[in-house]
Amino acid sequence: MKLKNLKGTKDFFPAEQQIRNKVQRILEETFQRFSFMPLETPIICYYDLLASKYAGGDEILKEVYKLSDQGKRKLGLRYDLTVPFAKVIGMNQNLSMPFKRYEMGKVFRDGPIKTGRLREFTQCDVDVVGIQSMLAEAELMSMAFEVFEKLNLDVYISYNNRKLLFGILSSIGIRNDKINSVILALDKIEKVGFNGVRAELEEKKINSTTIDKFFDILNIDANNILDVLLENFQNSLITEGIEELKELNSFLNVLGLSDKVKLNPFLARGLDIYTGTVYEVFLSDNSIRSSIGGGGRYDKIIGAFLDDEKKYPAVGISFGLDVIYTALTMKDPANRKPIIDLLLIPLETEKNCLAIANNLRKAGIKVDIDMSGRKLNKVLNTANKNNIPYVIIVGENEIISNKVSIKIMATGEVKECEICDLENVLKEIMNSKR
Repeated sequence: MKLKNLKGTKDFFPAEQQIRNKVQRILEETFQRFSFMPLETPIICYYDLLASKYAGGDEILKEVYKLSDQGKRKLGLRYDLTVPFAKVIGMNQNLSMPFKRYEMGKVFRDGPIKTGRLREFTQCDVDVVGIQSMLAEAELMSMAFEVFEKLNLDVYISYNNRKLLFGILSSIGIRNDKINSVILALDKIEKVGFNGVRAELEEKKINSTTIDKFFDILNIDANNILDVLLENFQNSLITEGIEELKELNSFLNVLGLSDKVKLNPFLARGLDIYTGTVYEVFLSDNSIRSSIGGGGRYDKIIGAFLDDEKKYPAVGISFGLDVIYTALTMKDPANRKPIIDLLLIPLETEKNCLAIANNLRKAGIKVDIDMSGRKLNKVLNTANKNNIPYVIIVGENEIISNKVSIKIMATGEVKECEICDLENVLKEIMNSKR
């Protein structure tokens, strides 16, 4: 048997996983500071849940991994974390509202592979149910900017309202049977540019006059676009979408985020579940053209699952761990903190090193003991290769004198100290290097 990974999956080695863990820690800390609480849902779902017309829609169903169990029940691997979350709310209607949760977990899509997108990938989702106000969207967008600021990634958020989009398309004469197809093309403006979208619309037999109308709208001054649309299009969906966008803009202005967001009247996000606000996060330098986060409002999915008249206003945002990881490593591949702080190399002093390491670990210092038995120069070379910042060689003389020499690998500098004072000296050196 040839050992290989399934296409679209990969193994993450320690140096890679360390960065991914850092991203998850920053996300989790930020989520909790915004009062979102953790939740975990099953990876395997009933296929009927995933295939519901109120879930992801036809496009996403093409990418669902299907399977069955021994009872011949039709199952599938979840393709996002939103549908399982909607299921949780539907099954637990006694939950106190608003209900705010975050979840980090694997999702699966048998779709195209590209930079930052695999077929097995990790999503980090934040959702709130029970808030109708655009205040919920503003808070999620504010949280997204805080996350990427901590990750040192410069981003902007492109946003829209699906009501506005549907109203515009209807008003300029797009037939109902073509609306979803046209939306999928227009949704790619940030990724493939105007020319790419124009070419795709032409393939869909949209006439050039209608295409020109699309781009005329995109060329309207961002500061006046909502007023211009309101003046030129008489449609109840457009009116409602603009009212919601203006409410959202008022909150974004209070948060000082107006210059970090871009209104794109043709942004839709591919999934059919969205009913109002939609947004996507992009890198400002366009080093990755696809979004690195996104979400929106989905007010109908929970009530539709339950087939009741009750309203369940819901909105969320998803962060793609894998594409964020790719963005970080593209920005600075060498920016990886060492997995450990200190390597102890015993020269027939294994028990002494074990005791030293035990004390240092209790103090929060990450310590490894070389157990390879290799020659000293080879151990030091490996330490260098692994970016281990500090090394101490512990022989009988060090034990007798109760003194060790800390080698700072980056500079070759050596600092001597007593073993009993090693913790304090190491912390002092480590703090000075930060």
